[in-house]
Amino acid sequence: MSLFDHSMKELHTKLKEKEIKVSDLVDESYKRIAEVDGKVQSFLTLDEEKARAYAKELDEVAPEGSLFGMPIGVKDNIVTKNLRTTCSSRILENFDPIYDATVVQKLRSAQAVTIGKLNMDEFAMGSSTENAALAKTKNPWNLDYVPGGSSGGSAAAVAAGEVLFSLGSDTGGSIRQPAAYCGVVGLKPTYGRVSRFGLVAFASSLDQIGPVTRRVEDNAYLLQSISGVDPMDSTSAQVYVPDFLSGLTGDVKGLKIAVPKEYLAEGVQPEVKQSVLDALKVLEAQGATWDEVSLPHSKYALATYYLISSSEASANLSRFDGVRYGYRTDNADNLLEMYKQTRAEGFGNEVKRRIMLGTFALSSGYYDAYYKKAQQVRTLIKKDFEDVFENYDVIVGPTTPTPAFKIGEKTDDPLTMYANDILTIPVNLAGVPAISVPCGFQDGLPLGLQIIGKHFDEKTVYRVAHAYEQATDFADAKPVL
Repeated sequence: MSLFDHSMKELHTKLKEKEIKVSDLVDESYKRIAEVDGKVQSFLTLDEEKARAYAKELDEVAPEGSLFGMPIGVKDNIVTKNLRTTCSSRILENFDPIYDATVVQKLRSAQAVTIGKLNMDEFAMGSSTENAALAKTKNPWNLDYVPGGSSGGSAAAVAAGEVLFSLGSDTGGSIRQPAAYCGVVGLKPTYGRVSRFGLVAFASSLDQIGPVTRRVEDNAYLLQSISGVDPMDSTSAQVYVPDFLSGLTGDVKGLKIAVPKEYLAEGVQPEVKQSVLDALKVLEAQGATWDEVSLPHSKYALATYYLISSSEASANLSRFDGVRYGYRTDNADNLLEMYKQTRAEGFGNEVKRRIMLGTFALSSGYYDAYYKKAQQVRTLIKKDFEDVFENYDVIVGPTTPTPAFKIGEKTDDPLTMYANDILTIPVNLAGVPAISVPCGFQDGLPLGLQIIGKHFDEKTVYRVAHAYEQATDFADAKPVL
């Protein structure tokens, strides 16, 4: 039995009672990485020397706080001081940041141990981690299948037992979708709940850092540690951070659940739909009630998202020009040529595609027709959620329309690839919190249940997710590698 089969609370107790040391946890992580990461390829960079030295320091310290000594992986678009951060892109392949992201500072303050940096789709643009320039992560449940994206490395590392938990980022489903594909728990917090300072920006009005774990309780511990207003991030919200753990009572009696008919419509595989209906029966048996509702503007979410996110990416990625940091071409005779060649050689095809789409949408003569219109539709999507939440506590549906697909199956068809996020994207456009928890299997591949909450009401989202997890055994299942 792996130490990582225990919950964070159980491991903390073992540390306090001196049954184990922090070094044991770090050893467990690097031993497992050595055993399986050659197959899974979750990690891009390991911080082994520093992690082991820090673990020995912590061995001499009395454990304090729930994250003390816990090994964690960090997605490679979250900057880490003196630890390479590449966004899985050639243009940043040798970038060593000189500061820590706020979430990393908070993890260090909580005395967690950073094991290394996790693979992702380049600049978080993708749904399968196949757009990664430096490695190709595979699904631990079946190595012929994708782990999801863009936080594929974050989800695969937790599923494979390489780390206890990880941090990912979610712009249109990039935590929840890979969590569903890999059979783990992934939360996208409310926009503004967690500081984005130090997160390499893709789409600034949509990006949000969140936790990936094996269990809901551990997820709540991690969110508790990284939440809060940050003077370094003007979009972080000055709102009270509640005790998320206090809501994990296992009781959902009287809770009102909304199930959007659009989330169980055409395109959602029958087995996925059935897994959601079975989950609703479990919650009904615990005293919750549910009704079918409509989120009528959800059908416009995909187009709205790709216009807004690509437009923001076009602006954010203009800083990668070969002048200040990162890759610079050797094949240029003048400044303009250096800009062009650096970006042509440094960015992958998907990143270029989105930059071009975003630049077009923002250009003179097209701004009102595309970007402005998309922002107006975004407001309608947000209003749909607000209307439903006037009468219901949470919204429930599938995380993805299908289980994971085979590697290479959709790489030649970007539009089909984009459609994998059709059930997660509306959540980012509305800025509300949502979690994916395991809810079944199809052909040996995990399925995810998505639970969506009101703005800054992660506590209720956790309450429902935890009650469901306690009543089922899907969280106990582990891939065999």
